[in-house]
Amino acid sequence: MTQPPTKTRVYTNRRYLDAIEDHVVIFDGAMGTSIQRYGLTAEDYGGKQYEGCVDYLVITRPDVIEEIHASFLEVGAEAVETNTFRANRLTLSEYGLQDRVLEINRAAAGLARRVCDRFEQETGIPRFVAGSIGPSGKLPSGSDPDLSNITFEELADIFYEQAQGLVEGGADLLLVETSQDILEVKAAVYGINRYFEDAGVRIPLQVQVTLDTTGRMLFGTDIASAVATLEALPIDVIGLNCSTGPEYMREPVQYLVQHTGLPISILPNAGLPINVDGEAVYPLEPDPFSEMVAEFARWGVSVVGGCCGTRPEHIRQLYEKVHGHPVEATLKGERRRPQTKRQVTRQPLVSSGMRATAMVQNPGPTMIGERVNSQGSRKVKRLLLEDDYDSILQIALDQVDSGAHMLDVCVALTERADEALQMRTLVKKLSQAVEVPLIIDTTEAEVIDAALSVYPGRAIINGNNLENGRERIDRVLPLAKKYGAAVLSMTIDEEGMAHDRQRKFEIAKRITDIAVNEYGLRPEDLIFDTLTFPLTTGQEELRNDAIETIEGIRLIKQNLPGVMTALGISNVSFGVSPAARGVLNSVFLYHAVQA
Repeated sequence: MTQPPTKTRVYTNRRYLDAIEDHVVIFDGAMGTSIQRYGLTAEDYGGKQYEGCVDYLVITRPDVIEEIHASFLEVGAEAVETNTFRANRLTLSEYGLQDRVLEINRAAAGLARRVCDRFEQETGIPRFVAGSIGPSGKLPSGSDPDLSNITFEELADIFYEQAQGLVEGGADLLLVETSQDILEVKAAVYGINRYFEDAGVRIPLQVQVTLDTTGRMLFGTDIASAVATLEALPIDVIGLNCSTGPEYMREPVQYLVQHTGLPISILPNAGLPINVDGEAVYPLEPDPFSEMVAEFARWGVSVVGGCCGTRPEHIRQLYEKVHGHPVEATLKGERRRPQTKRQVTRQPLVSSGMRATAMVQNPGPTMIGERVNSQGSRKVKRLLLEDDYDSILQIALDQVDSGAHMLDVCVALTERADEALQMRTLVKKLSQAVEVPLIIDTTEAEVIDAALSVYPGRAIINGNNLENGRERIDRVLPLAKKYGAAVLSMTIDEEGMAHDRQRKFEIAKRITDIAVNEYGLRPEDLIFDTLTFPLTTGQEELRNDAIETIEGIRLIKQNLPGVMTALGISNVSFGVSPAARGVLNSVFLYHAVQA
């Protein structure tokens, strides 16, 4: 079962996706391990200054890289990765090659293209060039001043450039792999898709993260959080590679099989590395490796192959165990293993950089903590004026301890004009310590951008409405697409706040139509606050406001499948005596949940 995007993507080359729909696709094995066997010298790398820059071998020793590609294609690999894992501007700068990014990536993809085309012509079996895009070397989610000193846009530009070289060289798909920082992955996906739009091309994008033996990425991102974040982005295949052997991947793979609608790719190492005379050796032999990885294919994984330490023999045996026959039999017409049909249980999720949270809690409702808010807390306002972010962090942690599923964050102050800077600073601090997702509460698009550019998880944008027509929505929704965020919209339009049920529904429908049909968001990305006035206003026209709010919720749920609703319950009882407020809030909450 695959999950098509709401807004259909048009591909200029989708051969790889067609193959996945037909059968389990086999990837190649380890490029680095294969290169080590050649015992290359400084001369092979083009001189002492380039020694160790394996990506540069596509220029200085293309024959070596061609032999390695061929060695995997001969044993059944359908897709080979380009020798470009570290061929981005930052990593190539270590060798003074930062101005040759396009040249190196074009050459690598072109070399792999020629080898694949030759094998495809000889065998009649389609072969695919996967443009390998590894980490930048930076860790934007971290606090290390040397490793985190890069912006989201700078990272996006780096991946844009590498994608350009790989596509121009002939890649069939792009593979963002061995990812350790989920924020960097978001920047990579954004940069690559920006290149697609600028160039008028689109090929499949496969994204693979790396988990340790505890099932987490470097900064604590678990598999559920990774899925929540990545599924909201324009990618085509999601998966895992490197770090551990297949034995440590079983639980994360099971989660993927059960919870993502995207095709899954799994490319493990040949076991956990051991140190032998100062070198990393991968001990898992082809037979046990291939049996464990073939089991993943039987579970419903779409793409399997190998990473560090996997040799052609690993891939040969993997091919035979997956398809039930050697590659020679396929050449004679034997059918390859079709994809296993999966039963997928999906639910709308948001996430911090560490764990995911269901947007609809069972039992409900979902509780949003609102104390980290300069408009609703005098204490937080004072702390923001004093730049005391540590104390605000403690308030946030206290709310989580009290049961909040998400935290609303607002830093707007009339006394200061640096809302974007304060929001970025606070969100960065919260993201490193708070395990529940954040709701970015602001009316300013540049503040949303500042917050989401440093947030590793999947956040919610709060403050969207149609008060000024489309002015705000056309600034907010592009940011939701850029960062994969959900959007909380209020039922307000050019005429003001909606008070009757029909207008509440009509505004929600209008926003949904724009978000889904024009911006390609999914209904599950949308939340609507139907708003309510206090019962104590004394205004006759607002006497039934609470009832209209409840009925507005009911209309939205009945007629806009997939969207969700939110409500500030305590607004209804403002001005009521403390004893009565608790009762009124409880009754109102009950009926709102039941709507």
